Amino acid sequence: MIRRTALVLATVSLIITIASSCTDNSRTDPKAAVIAMFGAMEKNDRATLAHLLDLAELMGNINEDYALKNDKPRVFTSPEQILDDLTGDGVTKKRWFSLQRIVNKAEIDGETATVEVTFIDKDQSKGYRTKFGLHKVHDRWKIYSFKTIVGTN
Repeated sequence: MIRRTALVLATVSLIITIASSCTDNSRTDPKAAVIAMFGAMEKNDRATLAHLLDLAELMGNINEDYALKNDKPRVFTSPEQILDDLTGDGVTKKRWFSLQRIVNKAEIDGETATVEVTFIDKDQSKGYRTKFGLHKVHDRWKIYSFKTIVGTN
């Protein structure tokens, strides 16, 4: 019984160590935060998304729709609406996951950063270059913008 308890404690300790190293990486590397966001979207992990996104700032985006398909911007009036959009059958999740995603370089300028993400629609031979905007909030990178730079053919 003591051996079993020790084994369980060792396993839990290992899991916590691995989880901490993954979390710390997204804390110090804006590119890792973007990659973690896509992982959370894939798993419909709303808690992790809420941790990685600056939802208040994203609600302020009223000029451009970041789903890459809609011409008219959607206005989100609550954090829950954004989380719904990025999980399950949300418009943005379905659109982004129908495209090939390439997370490119990060550029850090003090407490802000951008991470270039390219979305490729192979069927239409079209690509979308975006720069996700991040800023530090309590020493953690948070995504506050999904700005589309240009659609390319």
